Amino acid sequence: MSTRYRDSMFADALAAFLSESPGYDAESVDALRGREYERLDRLGHVYLDYTGGGLYAESQIREHLELLGDSVLGNPHSKNPTSLASTHLVEETRAAVLEFFSADPAEYDVIFTSNASGGLKLVGESYPFRDGDRYLLTYDNHNSVNGIREFARSRGASVTYLPVWEPDLRLDCKMVTTELGRINRRGNNLFAFPAQSNFSGVQHPIEWVDEAQELGWDVILDCAAFAPTSRLDLSTVKPDFVPLSFYKMFGYPTGAGALIARRDKLAKLNRPWFAGGTITLASVQEDSWYHLALGHTGFEDGTVDYLGLPAVRIGLAHLAALGLDAIHGRVVALTSWLLSEMGRLRHTNGSPMVRIFGPRDMECRGATIAFYLLAPDGSTYDVHRMEELAGRELISLRTGCFCNPGDGEVAHHITRDEMAECFVGEAPVTFSECHDIIRDASGKMPNTMRVSLGLASTFGDVYRFMAFADSFCNVGAGEIRG
Repeated sequence: MSTRYRDSMFADALAAFLSESPGYDAESVDALRGREYERLDRLGHVYLDYTGGGLYAESQIREHLELLGDSVLGNPHSKNPTSLASTHLVEETRAAVLEFFSADPAEYDVIFTSNASGGLKLVGESYPFRDGDRYLLTYDNHNSVNGIREFARSRGASVTYLPVWEPDLRLDCKMVTTELGRINRRGNNLFAFPAQSNFSGVQHPIEWVDEAQELGWDVILDCAAFAPTSRLDLSTVKPDFVPLSFYKMFGYPTGAGALIARRDKLAKLNRPWFAGGTITLASVQEDSWYHLALGHTGFEDGTVDYLGLPAVRIGLAHLAALGLDAIHGRVVALTSWLLSEMGRLRHTNGSPMVRIFGPRDMECRGATIAFYLLAPDGSTYDVHRMEELAGRELISLRTGCFCNPGDGEVAHHITRDEMAECFVGEAPVTFSECHDIIRDASGKMPNTMRVSLGLASTFGDVYRFMAFADSFCNVGAGEIRG
């Protein structure tokens, strides 16, 4: 067993890291960890799943509890004192979202949803697709963006995917420009791409937003994986629709997200139904009598989470106080070190212990790393077993396809014919069953491991993960089976 990451070597490793990573600011990180996230160290956890969900600070919970303890709040759809108090807090939060992203309130509106997926569904079900229209999207979109294709196809629009390419799982910029030029000038055109892939960590050129809009496209910029550690300035880049999940940014509350939408493009959407809270008036005496409310009100179905939403404002204030640029600098330094160390891991026979899917350096990438751990003979350790073994050491990482089938299919060389076997017959096939079908037929492993860093990550976290990974030096794949 290797001893490259022994506890006794930690101090020297940290000193070397700090000398090469001025953006880390160890004093501030240690103070933050002790002040707001001390439960991680007290309970012995290494949290490496920030792309799955962020962590809340202790002060967020205290402030929200104090607010609720000092307030009497009612359903905001009224004019009584408790309703007006709730309305004030909700609108205060809406303004805080716009301010955090530097969005002009005259240009942008905020629709509160349960998560980023909820915002994307609003766009998909309401976008005025018709025969001849176009829906253009990238391979590495999240399934909530992929799902919009079902609305597009059902209304006669064409659906076109732009592929990602190995080794970095990036898009071909020339291909993007060419496809954007094939616009239906007499119809509606919707282009969707992630600011950052939740699989590979690739960050795509934000300039595509302007390029597409100048040609006449409406643009969805999925920022669910991007916004937690990178600054999105909506005063300089102005996508039409921006879906977000707040729990991925600062952990609490869960079940709260938003669709930030340009007001002119929000007016272009046609909702296929109405609900309580979304209309100004309806009648049952004629089934066509109803008036949809303007702006965000017409898209917030039912009653918003008026008790939870004030915690969003608190979370945004927490991020602002920490400084998103400081968080970004920290996770860049940690991810850079982690990529370098993972690339250097070798068994004693010289074979690599890690295969990374996506960029191997920090050029245009975020703090998400998809990878395999490899045995001395080059075979892949069973990812579910590795997740289980990591869990025994209280290391939280993630395995699966991360709701990003496009990146996974390219990374693992899964062909169309191989995927087709998972869609034979009427009975639904689970991801695990599809994994087994492809593995048994081809020997390929359509499953992945992922670590991701965030606002409370420290050098100790990544060092401990490397010690875990290195513990498999010279261990055969068959030796880890439970």
